[in-house]
Amino acid sequence: MNLKTKLKSKKNIFYFILWSFTFSLQAAQETGWSDAELAMLRLQSIKSLPELPPDPTNKYADNADAARLGHKLFFDKRLSSNGKVACATCHQVEKNFTDGLAKSKGISETGRSAPSIVGIAYSPWFFWDGRSDSLWSQALGPLESGVEHGGNRSQYAKIIYNDLSYKKMYEKVFGILPDLSDIKRFPDNAAPIGIRKSDEDWYAMSKEDRKIITRIYVNIGKSIAAYERLIIPGPARFDKYVEAVEKNDLALANKILSVGEIAGLKLFIGKAMCVTCHQGPLFTHHGFHNTGAPDPASIRPKITIKYIAKKNKPSLDQGRFKGILLALKSEFNCLGEYSDATKDDCAELKFANKKRDETLGAFKVPGLRNIVETSPYMHAGQLLNLAEVIKHYNTIPIAPIGHTDLLAIKLSDKELKQIESFLHSLSGPLAVAPELLRAPGG
Repeated sequence: MNLKTKLKSKKNIFYFILWSFTFSLQAAQETGWSDAELAMLRLQSIKSLPELPPDPTNKYADNADAARLGHKLFFDKRLSSNGKVACATCHQVEKNFTDGLAKSKGISETGRSAPSIVGIAYSPWFFWDGRSDSLWSQALGPLESGVEHGGNRSQYAKIIYNDLSYKKMYEKVFGILPDLSDIKRFPDNAAPIGIRKSDEDWYAMSKEDRKIITRIYVNIGKSIAAYERLIIPGPARFDKYVEAVEKNDLALANKILSVGEIAGLKLFIGKAMCVTCHQGPLFTHHGFHNTGAPDPASIRPKITIKYIAKKNKPSLDQGRFKGILLALKSEFNCLGEYSDATKDDCAELKFANKKRDETLGAFKVPGLRNIVETSPYMHAGQLLNLAEVIKHYNTIPIAPIGHTDLLAIKLSDKELKQIESFLHSLSGPLAVAPELLRAPGG
């Protein structure tokens, strides 16, 4: 390239930059948004949602046949000890894959609420405390939990083996199933789950046979994860507003969001600092924070609190501090033998924050899309509605355990209502094929 051409090229770049700045300034003047605010709006828009990140721990994560199997398993109540609990019991489609309960109920009441699984495949950590580091290992947890599905891995392996439809689907993805017909080698109910008979039968099996059962169990989790990866949010009114603003169509933009909703949006990305944690197209940065959520026991009737104090007061939920320790020792973590990842793929696990003072009482930041449909709120449903949640963040109560990460923002009642109004604009249909939102054949 000669000097004349170089100078001409630099001149063109200069004019392009000048044009871009003028266009951006014009857009800001016409819409009332600054350049920085416009950049933040684009970051929050559904259009900024990248392609699904790969899951190196699950080589079947994007296998369509695995997803079909997982879809069927997700809605199957036989995957429980009483035949009445499925994944879909706590993750109900009509409630944005939650159940509307403060504490979810499977076989019995759990200690926390069921978080939505919409867009969950974008997260590096799972459960409120992040005690699983893959979507498939998260799917396995409730299956053997005594208060959720209440079953065991041998039971589930036998369901796959004895159901001809499941067996065919399974073998299409994972290969020929071993012969599980010998009940002496493969008991109907065996697993290392802390139940005496199940534990005894499990450890009476040979190490090789235990691995056979566990591998089938793991593949069930990997199939369910393949299905859950397909549950993705679609555009909401907020996204349509951003699109109109980008086109400088102020008239259209003002028809999409109300004056109050726009004011709430400005607060959300500005003065209220909500975007600090609820950042990105899913309105979460996938991290963990102690927000001083009240102890669930403190919001029960006083007589209950007195009884608990006299008898056996439960310890406060340690959140992420305990969760990361559980993830590190899990047989199903990224570094475990059932993971398809290499050691180089497990940086999240290897370098996770384990400092007690920073993780004690911290819980995962939930995404806010369709948040209106997922009450009650917080990790144990302590707050009933969005107004209570926003007030909680504004008042900064003392954390029942650990130290709160919240900062004083001192919003007026009017501003609190504006933020709540804006959150309603985040509701929208899922970008999911309709047949995936109901039980197969249903």
